[in-house]
Amino acid sequence: MPTEVLQLKAKTRIALGLMWFIPLLWTVNMVVARQAPGVVSPHVLALGRWAIAGLILAFVSRQELWQHRHTLRTQRWRYIALGACGMWICGAWVYLAGQTTVAMNISLIYASSPVMIALGSVLWLGERFSKRQAFGVMLALMGVVHVVVRGEWQHLSQVQLVPGDLWIVAASIAWAAYALLQKRWPTAMSATAQLAAICWGGVVVLLPFAAWELLQADTPTVGQHALLMMVFVALLPGVGAYWIYGWTQKILGASRVAMTLYLGPLYTAVIGWWVLGEPLGLHHLAGGLLILSGVALVLAVKQPAAKLA
Repeated sequence: MPTEVLQLKAKTRIALGLMWFIPLLWTVNMVVARQAPGVVSPHVLALGRWAIAGLILAFVSRQELWQHRHTLRTQRWRYIALGACGMWICGAWVYLAGQTTVAMNISLIYASSPVMIALGSVLWLGERFSKRQAFGVMLALMGVVHVVVRGEWQHLSQVQLVPGDLWIVAASIAWAAYALLQKRWPTAMSATAQLAAICWGGVVVLLPFAAWELLQADTPTVGQHALLMMVFVALLPGVGAYWIYGWTQKILGASRVAMTLYLGPLYTAVIGWWVLGEPLGLHHLAGGLLILSGVALVLAVKQPAAKLA
């Protein structure tokens, strides 16, 4: 068997293992978002997060970034667009949403992202998506809803839209665009160098909004607590989650990696039980089984025999 095929199989196994950590790292961002009001404003928090992450990633990949400096200059608008989607809208706007909307609405609306990514992958990127995988998407979505409504589906009729819901709708669309555009715009750079470039694209977009917030009289002063929050979200849900997402997407495809978003409510329930002492119920177990079954159906894709020969 050719060395390239063996290397691809090894990378695929690693990617399948790493992708389960993405939603776990993103739960850190949810905890910080709940503690941020009164400590640091949304755009300032997002700017600090991605500036720190960008510095770390740029230092690690400095030689590669220098080698690709001409490409980065000619394609700078791509990275600004990716930064706007992934770091501005999916960063600051989520913090804005948390000020007025509730967790039920956030989870339900954000659960639409994998569906949009799956459809976009088929219609725009030409990725194959079988009926079994489509069933897996719907199964996982049912699991998410089951966890969010605590097993009482009649709560769906009680959902009331508030301004924060619109921020999350926009963030869901932006995350789908962020995932699809990375596949649409392939690069010869490594995942680390690409994420560094995207981070700085996001910083460019975030900077004027953060400056405007700092000029407002009611904006909290950036103190030690705010700086610690920035470092925390820069390292874990920033560098960690985004790097793994970008690298695994290159190996597994946009629609398959997008399924990790369905694991968010399940991971949040477990973290809430472990860290905050919140009780776990049968609805978590039932929803978790639906989610994991759906994810398994989407991920269980055999490589074409011709490619493995």
